[in-house]
Amino acid sequence: MSRLFIFADEAGCFNFSRNPNASRYYIVCTIACRACATLGSGLFDLRRELIWQKAPVREFFHASEDKQEVRDRVFAFLGKHDFSIQATIMEKSKAFPHVRPTNHRFYQYGWFFHFKNAAPKIIKDTTELHITAASVGTLKGQARFTDAVNDVVQQVVKGQTYRTHFCRAIADPCLQAADYCTWAIQRKWERKDMLSYNLIKDRINHEFDMWSHGTKHHY
Repeated sequence: MSRLFIFADEAGCFNFSRNPNASRYYIVCTIACRACATLGSGLFDLRRELIWQKAPVREFFHASEDKQEVRDRVFAFLGKHDFSIQATIMEKSKAFPHVRPTNHRFYQYGWFFHFKNAAPKIIKDTTELHITAASVGTLKGQARFTDAVNDVVQQVVKGQTYRTHFCRAIADPCLQAADYCTWAIQRKWERKDMLSYNLIKDRINHEFDMWSHGTKHHY
């Protein structure tokens, strides 16, 4: 028996307009590891150490809201642990209207192509998959996103036993690790800021711009 743990997060918004507050990209990102207990417990230990040192820590690690001194420590910690990173980049303005009739449909579309293309690189020699995804939106709306992920996994995974779970990042420190990786990749694509990306780029085994060859923008 070989079990692989996959933690998923996303970056960007479902605002399909040229509004300056809307993201240009929607990014689906996963990290995969076999020793998630070490990664998770280590992040708990790091947070306790930062509290002891009177660093400005929050309830849990969240890259976009953490202070830079906290980010530095988290990225340094992540650099010492073994996991891989997969990311699918979607330039939202290139998405045909039929791809984005609803938020959860667009999310499912991205998840399908992400998992279809990334899975072969990470699930070989694996008999069990434990997939944990960060919650999206409200509790009432989460059911649609949950169904979207379950449908994708069912289509893509052949021969492995799998379980899926959805929760807020505060509930699982490995989701916080995924959040940090997603944030670093988002900074690269949205702002061309390579600082944090360069700290994790050696772990990335899949980074795909899904509509890189597209030229038509739909808004």
